[in-house]
Amino acid sequence: MAGGAILGVGVWVKVDSGSLMGVIGAIEDAPSELNQIFNVGYLLIAVGGVLLLMGFLGCCGAMRESRCMLLIFFVIVLLVFIAEVVGAIMILVFQPLAEELIKQLGEKAVEVIKKDYGQNTDITGLWDATMDGNITGCFPKLVDLIEDNTVIIAAVALGVAALEIAAMAVSMSLYRKIGSKRR
Repeated sequence: MAGGAILGVGVWVKVDSGSLMGVIGAIEDAPSELNQIFNVGYLLIAVGGVLLLMGFLGCCGAMRESRCMLLIFFVIVLLVFIAEVVGAIMILVFQPLAEELIKQLGEKAVEVIKKDYGQNTDITGLWDATMDGNITGCFPKLVDLIEDNTVIIAAVALGVAALEIAAMAVSMSLYRKIGSKRR
Protein backbone atom coordinates (compact mmCIF):
# COMPACT_ATOMS: atom_id res chain seq x y z
CA MET A 1 0.00 0.00 0.00
CA ALA A 2 2.86 2.38 0.79
CA GLY A 3 4.37 1.66 -2.62
CA GLY A 4 1.10 2.57 -4.30
CA ALA A 5 0.85 5.78 -2.28
CA ILE A 6 4.41 6.83 -3.14
CA LEU A 7 3.80 5.94 -6.78
CA GLY A 8 0.69 8.12 -6.75
CA VAL A 9 2.55 11.04 -5.18
CA GLY A 10 5.30 10.69 -7.79
CA VAL A 11 2.79 10.84 -10.62
CA TRP A 12 1.12 13.84 -8.99
CA VAL A 13 4.48 15.65 -8.63
CA LYS A 14 5.27 15.08 -12.31
CA VAL A 15 1.83 16.19 -13.47
CA ASP A 16 1.69 19.30 -11.24
CA SER A 17 5.34 20.40 -11.28
CA GLY A 18 4.79 23.31 -13.69
CA SER A 19 4.61 25.97 -10.99
CA LEU A 20 7.87 24.86 -9.37
CA MET A 21 9.59 24.64 -12.75
CA GLY A 22 8.47 28.17 -13.59
CA VAL A 23 9.96 29.61 -10.42
CA ILE A 24 13.22 27.68 -10.70
CA GLY A 25 13.51 28.46 -14.40
CA ALA A 26 13.34 32.18 -13.57
CA ILE A 27 16.54 31.99 -11.51
CA GLU A 28 19.38 33.23 -13.70
CA ASP A 29 22.79 31.58 -13.33
CA ALA A 30 21.31 28.85 -11.16
CA PRO A 31 23.70 26.01 -10.34
CA SER A 32 23.40 23.11 -12.77
CA GLU A 33 22.80 20.74 -9.87
CA LEU A 34 19.44 22.45 -9.34
CA ASN A 35 18.06 20.65 -12.40
CA GLN A 36 18.05 17.46 -10.34
CA ILE A 37 14.99 18.77 -8.48
CA PHE A 38 12.96 18.01 -11.59
CA ASN A 39 13.81 14.33 -11.21
CA VAL A 40 12.11 13.99 -7.81
CA GLY A 41 8.86 12.89 -9.47
CA TYR A 42 10.70 10.18 -11.39
CA LEU A 43 12.47 9.09 -8.20
CA LEU A 44 9.16 8.81 -6.35
CA ILE A 45 7.64 6.85 -9.24
CA ALA A 46 10.62 4.47 -9.26
CA VAL A 47 10.63 4.01 -5.48
CA GLY A 48 6.86 3.51 -5.42
CA GLY A 49 7.07 0.96 -8.23
CA VAL A 50 9.86 -0.96 -6.49
CA LEU A 51 7.96 -0.95 -3.18
CA LEU A 52 4.82 -2.14 -4.93
CA LEU A 53 6.78 -4.95 -6.59
CA MET A 54 8.47 -5.84 -3.30
CA GLY A 55 5.17 -6.02 -1.47
CA PHE A 56 3.69 -8.22 -4.19
CA LEU A 57 6.68 -10.58 -4.25
CA GLY A 58 6.90 -10.86 -0.47
CA CYS A 59 3.20 -11.38 0.11
CA CYS A 60 2.51 -13.69 -2.81
CA GLY A 61 5.77 -15.55 -2.31
CA ALA A 62 4.85 -16.33 1.30
CA MET A 63 1.23 -17.23 0.54
CA ARG A 64 2.01 -19.40 -2.48
CA GLU A 65 5.20 -20.76 -0.92
CA SER A 66 7.16 -19.72 -4.00
CA ARG A 67 10.89 -19.95 -3.42
CA CYS A 68 11.58 -17.91 -6.56
CA MET A 69 9.39 -14.99 -5.42
CA LEU A 70 10.90 -15.07 -1.95
CA LEU A 71 14.43 -15.09 -3.34
CA ILE A 72 13.68 -12.14 -5.64
CA PHE A 73 12.08 -10.31 -2.69
CA PHE A 74 15.22 -10.96 -0.61
CA VAL A 75 17.54 -9.69 -3.36
CA ILE A 76 15.50 -6.51 -3.89
CA VAL A 77 15.38 -5.75 -0.15
CA LEU A 78 19.12 -6.42 0.10
CA LEU A 79 19.85 -4.04 -2.80
CA VAL A 80 17.64 -1.35 -1.24
CA PHE A 81 19.41 -1.81 2.10
CA ILE A 82 22.83 -1.49 0.46
CA ALA A 83 21.68 1.62 -1.43
CA GLU A 84 20.46 3.19 1.82
CA VAL A 85 23.79 2.53 3.54
CA VAL A 86 25.69 4.02 0.59
CA GLY A 87 23.31 7.00 0.54
CA ALA A 88 23.81 7.63 4.26
CA ILE A 89 27.59 7.53 3.83
CA MET A 90 27.39 9.94 0.90
CA ILE A 91 25.21 12.35 2.89
CA LEU A 92 27.76 12.37 5.69
CA VAL A 93 30.68 12.85 3.30
CA PHE A 94 29.08 15.49 1.06
CA GLN A 95 27.15 17.43 3.71
CA PRO A 96 29.35 20.56 3.42
CA LEU A 97 28.92 20.53 -0.38
CA ALA A 98 25.14 20.28 -0.08
CA GLU A 99 25.07 23.15 2.42
CA GLU A 100 27.15 25.33 0.07
CA LEU A 101 24.88 24.48 -2.86
CA ILE A 102 21.80 25.46 -0.85
CA LYS A 103 23.46 28.75 0.15
CA GLN A 104 24.27 29.53 -3.51
CA LEU A 105 20.72 28.69 -4.51
CA GLY A 106 19.39 30.93 -1.76
CA GLU A 107 21.51 33.86 -2.95
CA LYS A 108 20.26 33.42 -6.53
CA ALA A 109 16.67 33.07 -5.35
CA VAL A 110 16.93 36.32 -3.37
CA GLU A 111 18.08 38.11 -6.53
CA VAL A 112 15.08 36.79 -8.47
CA ILE A 113 12.70 37.65 -5.67
CA LYS A 114 14.02 41.21 -5.42
CA LYS A 115 13.64 41.63 -9.17
CA ASP A 116 10.30 39.90 -9.75
CA TYR A 117 8.39 40.12 -6.45
CA GLY A 118 5.06 41.79 -7.06
CA GLN A 119 5.39 41.49 -10.85
CA ASN A 120 5.45 37.70 -11.29
CA THR A 121 2.47 36.05 -9.59
CA ASP A 122 4.21 32.65 -9.26
CA ILE A 123 7.21 34.12 -7.44
CA THR A 124 5.06 36.45 -5.33
CA GLY A 125 2.76 33.62 -4.24
CA LEU A 126 5.62 31.21 -3.52
CA TRP A 127 7.53 33.80 -1.52
CA ASP A 128 4.46 34.85 0.48
CA ALA A 129 3.66 31.21 1.31
CA THR A 130 7.28 30.43 2.23
CA MET A 131 7.86 33.38 4.50
CA ASP A 132 4.36 33.45 6.06
CA GLY A 133 5.07 36.62 8.02
CA ASN A 134 8.57 35.52 9.02
CA ILE A 135 11.51 37.78 7.92
CA THR A 136 14.30 35.78 9.42
CA GLY A 137 14.90 33.81 6.24
CA CYS A 138 14.21 30.22 5.35
CA PHE A 139 17.77 28.82 5.07
CA PRO A 140 18.56 29.16 8.78
CA LYS A 141 15.12 27.70 9.55
CA LEU A 142 15.80 24.74 7.25
CA VAL A 143 19.19 24.07 8.87
CA ASP A 144 17.64 24.38 12.34
CA LEU A 145 14.81 22.02 11.38
CA ILE A 146 17.25 19.37 10.19
CA GLU A 147 19.53 19.80 13.20
CA ASP A 148 16.64 19.75 15.66
CA ASN A 149 15.26 16.55 14.16
CA THR A 150 18.52 14.68 13.56
CA VAL A 151 17.72 12.16 16.30
CA ILE A 152 14.27 11.51 14.83
CA ILE A 153 15.68 11.17 11.31
CA ALA A 154 18.35 8.75 12.55
CA ALA A 155 15.78 6.75 14.55
CA VAL A 156 13.48 6.42 11.55
CA ALA A 157 16.41 5.35 9.37
CA LEU A 158 17.46 2.74 11.92
CA GLY A 159 13.86 1.53 12.21
CA VAL A 160 13.59 1.13 8.45
CA ALA A 161 16.91 -0.71 8.39
CA ALA A 162 15.73 -3.03 11.17
CA LEU A 163 12.51 -3.76 9.25
CA GLU A 164 14.51 -4.53 6.11
CA ILE A 165 16.82 -6.88 7.99
CA ALA A 166 13.79 -8.59 9.56
CA ALA A 167 12.14 -8.91 6.14
CA MET A 168 15.28 -10.49 4.71
CA ALA A 169 15.54 -12.90 7.65
CA VAL A 170 11.87 -13.94 7.40
CA SER A 171 12.04 -14.39 3.62
CA MET A 172 15.15 -16.57 3.91
CA SER A 173 13.66 -18.66 6.72
CA LEU A 174 10.52 -19.23 4.62
CA TYR A 175 12.72 -19.97 1.61
CA ARG A 176 14.60 -22.65 3.56
CA LYS A 177 11.42 -24.03 5.15
CA ILE A 178 9.75 -24.42 1.75
CA GLY A 179 12.90 -26.06 0.39
CA SER A 180 12.98 -28.62 3.22
CA LYS A 181 9.27 -29.47 2.65
CA ARG A 182 9.90 -30.37 -0.97
CA ARG A 183 12.65 -32.88 -0.23
